[in-house]
Amino acid sequence: MLTLHYKEAGQGEPLLIIHGLFGTLENWGAQIKALAAHFRVFAIDLRNHGRSPWNEQMDYASLSADLVQFLDHHRLDRALVLGHSMGGKAAMQLALDHPERVSKLLVVDIAPVRYPPGHNNVFDGLFAVDLAHLSQRADADQQLAKHVVEPGVRQFLLKNLYRAGDHFAWRMNLKALQREYDQIAAAPTGQGHYDGPTLFIKGGASAYIQASHRPAIEQRFPKATARVMEGVGHWPHAEKPELFTRLALRFLQAAAE
Repeated sequence: MLTLHYKEAGQGEPLLIIHGLFGTLENWGAQIKALAAHFRVFAIDLRNHGRSPWNEQMDYASLSADLVQFLDHHRLDRALVLGHSMGGKAAMQLALDHPERVSKLLVVDIAPVRYPPGHNNVFDGLFAVDLAHLSQRADADQQLAKHVVEPGVRQFLLKNLYRAGDHFAWRMNLKALQREYDQIAAAPTGQGHYDGPTLFIKGGASAYIQASHRPAIEQRFPKATARVMEGVGHWPHAEKPELFTRLALRFLQAAAE
């Protein structure tokens, strides 16, 4: 268990926001600002990401334990929990391990299943960036473009690049993330279920949540509902932030049934 870096804003019922693989809490700037008008928001950097500590383990049981320690440290008995992609799996694991600590669960574009490898080109590109000889960010973008063709994805990844003294470095622990990738691709563990209110938001153009995943979702999250955001891919909160925030608020503020 580690002491996670976070940003806090707003007042009211606590809400945890958890980013995905290669992300940081900074990816959630628009939602932090909007949701802080209604909740006490804690946007978190998971281990091996952002400004949180590095660790050799990257399985969902460990991420869940980190989140429980975070709740305990801030004396939060329960919280609303919102997670995207890998962060969505971490949020699901927390809800399965400690359902009493999660008042509502909002999962963004991920299912509780194992996924086939899908980030080999990203790892290849990130490791190919010659950090020791970079003079500017534009050089990193050119080097990364040989492996990652989508400009938006490169921009997202390069937010992890920072200047450390006289050279550039990655904030994320690339070696650990690559070595533990099989754990990241895995489904949340355990045989329990979370019986609280749950919403899955799917990007309409994304293949991360499929009809074949429905049994796994219903088995572990029997009260789950779903909304599809048309015209967006795997990052609904970044591609249509205002619509995403409206959907999130509608769910998070709804009276428990």
